[in-house]
Amino acid sequence: MSDARPETGYQTPETAIRLHHQLDAVWGSGRGLERLSAVNHTVVGKRFMVTALVFFAIGGVLAMLIRAQLASTNSAFLDAAQYAQVFTMHGVIMMFLFAIPFFEGLAIYLLPKMLGARDLAFPRMSAYGYWCYLFGGSFLVAALVFGIAPDGGWFMYTPLSSRPYSPGINADVWLLGITFVEISALSAAIEIMVTILKLRSPGMSLMRMPIFAWYMLVVAAMMLIGFPPLILGSILLEVERAFDLPFFDPTRGGDPLLWQHLFWLFGHPEVYIIFLPAAGALSTIIPVLCRTRLEGYGLIVAAIVAMAFLSFGLWVHHMYTVGIPHVALSFFSAASALVAIPTGIQIFAWLATMAHGQPRFSIPMLHVFGFFFVFVAGGLTGVMLAMVPFDWQAHDTHFVVAHLHYVLVGGFVFPMMAAAYYWLPHITGRQPVQHLSKPAFWLVFIGFNVTFFIMHLTGLRGMPRRVFEYPQEAGWEVLNFISSVGGFVMTIGFALVALDLIMLIRHGKPFRRDPWEAGTLEWATPTPPPSYNFGSLPHIEGRADGLQPRRLGPDLAAGRGYLGFMRNGWMETLTVDMVSGRLDHVVVLPRPTYLPLWTAITTAAFFASLLAKLYWLTPVAFIAVIILFFLWTPATGLKRDLGPLQIGRGEQALHHQEVVQPPSWWAMVFALAANATLYTSLVFGAFFLWLSAPNWPPPDLDFTFLAPSLVAVIGLATAALAGRFADGQAGRTVLSLSVALAAHIVSVGAVAILLMSIPAPTGHAASAAAFAVAVYVGLHAGIGAVLAIYGLWRWNSGYIGPARVLDLQIGQLWHDYTAVAGMIGLAFPFVLQSLTGIGGR
Repeated sequence: MSDARPETGYQTPETAIRLHHQLDAVWGSGRGLERLSAVNHTVVGKRFMVTALVFFAIGGVLAMLIRAQLASTNSAFLDAAQYAQVFTMHGVIMMFLFAIPFFEGLAIYLLPKMLGARDLAFPRMSAYGYWCYLFGGSFLVAALVFGIAPDGGWFMYTPLSSRPYSPGINADVWLLGITFVEISALSAAIEIMVTILKLRSPGMSLMRMPIFAWYMLVVAAMMLIGFPPLILGSILLEVERAFDLPFFDPTRGGDPLLWQHLFWLFGHPEVYIIFLPAAGALSTIIPVLCRTRLEGYGLIVAAIVAMAFLSFGLWVHHMYTVGIPHVALSFFSAASALVAIPTGIQIFAWLATMAHGQPRFSIPMLHVFGFFFVFVAGGLTGVMLAMVPFDWQAHDTHFVVAHLHYVLVGGFVFPMMAAAYYWLPHITGRQPVQHLSKPAFWLVFIGFNVTFFIMHLTGLRGMPRRVFEYPQEAGWEVLNFISSVGGFVMTIGFALVALDLIMLIRHGKPFRRDPWEAGTLEWATPTPPPSYNFGSLPHIEGRADGLQPRRLGPDLAAGRGYLGFMRNGWMETLTVDMVSGRLDHVVVLPRPTYLPLWTAITTAAFFASLLAKLYWLTPVAFIAVIILFFLWTPATGLKRDLGPLQIGRGEQALHHQEVVQPPSWWAMVFALAANATLYTSLVFGAFFLWLSAPNWPPPDLDFTFLAPSLVAVIGLATAALAGRFADGQAGRTVLSLSVALAAHIVSVGAVAILLMSIPAPTGHAASAAAFAVAVYVGLHAGIGAVLAIYGLWRWNSGYIGPARVLDLQIGQLWHDYTAVAGMIGLAFPFVLQSLTGIGGR
């Protein structure tokens, strides 16, 4: 933002056309190479979806290589090493590079339009997340091209992926590449949560939100809780491989099962993370195609919240054969069956909606029927696998592979194809041609069922998963050949779908607005939508899936709503109270910038330095990333108080820099929640090893050092207390931040002494765990010092005042969290030491 004195008034344009020209001049993303600086959610969302579809095509080719290999016995098509890489990368691409990024892209594209906002809460973070996703995914695919791709399965079980059994860099590519990609997922989760909770149209309370927003809110919360355990596991395994800290080595107090627990704490909720956005699309599409309202709106909201809670109690569902106690097995088996209830509620609500309406048998509805058939079948086999005796028989066979594909393809791909045919007219401004739509659907549907129904049979006949060849006398060859033929039929079907969608984009019939006669706000925008979505923002007085876009759209385009004008060249949108939807304040969003791209490139350099073992470059790249993030901030600051701003409709609101708990504050809260989940997983891992590993911790091991621990605790507590006294007042703020800076520096020094005192971190997992916790505390204290310096810089630059304390509020959250986490972490070795001789095996 310019340092010039901003004007708080506004001037209503003389005509709607002039208004749109003014908005386009400010919100537009430019042309040619300028598009690389785009941060607009429409551009970023489309980039996510297109890139995900490219990865889907690559994953599909790999699937056909697998089916070609298994079509006959003793095939020489791929050798064991090649097959391991192809098999692993197929799973990695479909789970990490296609499914999750595609629905992220759809949500990024749709949510502001559905909620009546002009963009997401943090457009630059979405752009940064996209570039991280693109670079991380390309990193993994390039490894496959050069023959160094991961080869331990998409789940990377230890000890197979540990250094003794995977001495090359194949496993490192997975660990670092997936961690890089997960940055994108977590940034998208925070972005989506804050946008849904705060950037809605005035009047849109939580219970007036479109149902798709409810689904995405729950999914984003699940991502915040579900992804950190995987990130932690990847970090710990990479640290073991690179620096020999034995978290998973049973000969030195580790346990390979710790990896399985951390992975499936992410892995099983991920199935529902993938399914729920598709279910949200169905809950949006089905009522429109049936010309009625969604039945059971409140029940569906309760069901998806219940499904989210239950999904985190199911991770042992994948570990029935590892020796879990029978009582625990019974608990997880019951929970696995119980999750069918909220799923059933949604299915019956959709069926009731169809029964009460007048279904239009269009192409999207055809894919909806495909979903019902395939997903319900997959759900039934899932209930079978939830039963421990059956799971023991079918575990690690093709039956499990078939179940997984019925659930994921039925629960995600068919709904997303329905969504593509439903929303592509909005994205492109053209209606479907549909010459190829029906044949494409039937080829996919028939080919899929031939492929994976047969795999149920090969699984029941004992064919294990992940084998690249099998003996002729096993009797599986005919079934595998039929399955492979079905796979190629399905591939032809997907190729026709792609061709059909290209025909729609290039040759579809143009239309003006809302071809489906829908009731959600995205259809009130012009199609294709402009970069700013709405000429003015609406006030919502009913449930936001029963609106009249054809009537509302022209009113908003004419500027007869909120913010129907331009002010100071600002990119403005509104926020509301989280629950009631009452108007809260104005958010001024940042302009297009290349900073997200450069920050992502630097982040890629950080991960590349780790992969290449250029550890001297790693801290340089890390510092560069921090500096680049701080360079984002001047564009969002104010150097003077503005007071209430006119927003139209006779109302006023404050600038987001002058309010308590604006979107940035909530973003930090959610980021710290994800951070706390990772920390909890780390402490959980240590206590799991205490319970499962023998002689843990060893009685002769002492890593408790009172003096540095006390100094660090006092320093962290002082920093947190000083942060609370920084309130934007002259003198007091500088003193408080200076004290916080000094206290964090002292804490970092004390933690460094503690780290050097821990005996033999490579000798036993107990020492390694204490070392890891201390590193976590020291890193957070160091970041706290950086935030204190940043606060002083912002004060000195004039961005902080009595009414402009957002930077201080965010710093205070970090100082408080670091103090609490630090006290727990510094007490951790003493607690662990006290458990010597108790528990273990």
